[in-house]
Amino acid sequence: MSTTLIEIRRARPSDASDVAVAHDEAWRAAYRGVIPGPELEKLINRRGPDWWHSAIRKGSRIALMQFGDTIAGYANYGRNRARSLYYEGEIYELYLKPEFQGLGFGRRLFTAARRDLAQSGLKSLVIWALSDNEPAVEFYRALGGRAVARSSERFGTRVLDKVAFAWQS
Repeated sequence: MSTTLIEIRRARPSDASDVAVAHDEAWRAAYRGVIPGPELEKLINRRGPDWWHSAIRKGSRIALMQFGDTIAGYANYGRNRARSLYYEGEIYELYLKPEFQGLGFGRRLFTAARRDLAQSGLKSLVIWALSDNEPAVEFYRALGGRAVARSSERFGTRVLDKVAFAWQS
């Protein structure tokens, strides 16, 4: 019988290539058919290993979900960027590779990011999701998120609706 270690830890510069792979796979699964193809490719290609290496080195808060030797997903978070919303923290991104979705790992990654934010004094938080990304919308609702704002974002010629979910401590 073998045991696989599952851990959540801070990203290190040496993780940059693995985070880029997780980003690529998760974004293709989440946004294929939602964000127009050429725009999706641009967004994915901007976030290669060099981008992640720089973000990690500069101190961005990036938590990794590691399953054995594999980076299964990541959360990127910090202070809320939307001045119009009165929440202290924000989870900018929370993504898992498709084969790790639906197993409770997303919930664990969310909880770890939320705990880290709270320990830094950021007790309330917000997360934005594209409305057409139904799995993400349902995931945040299941975690107790309350829809508090709507906005839109342009992807090439397409404008997509997005919703902010919020949690208070």
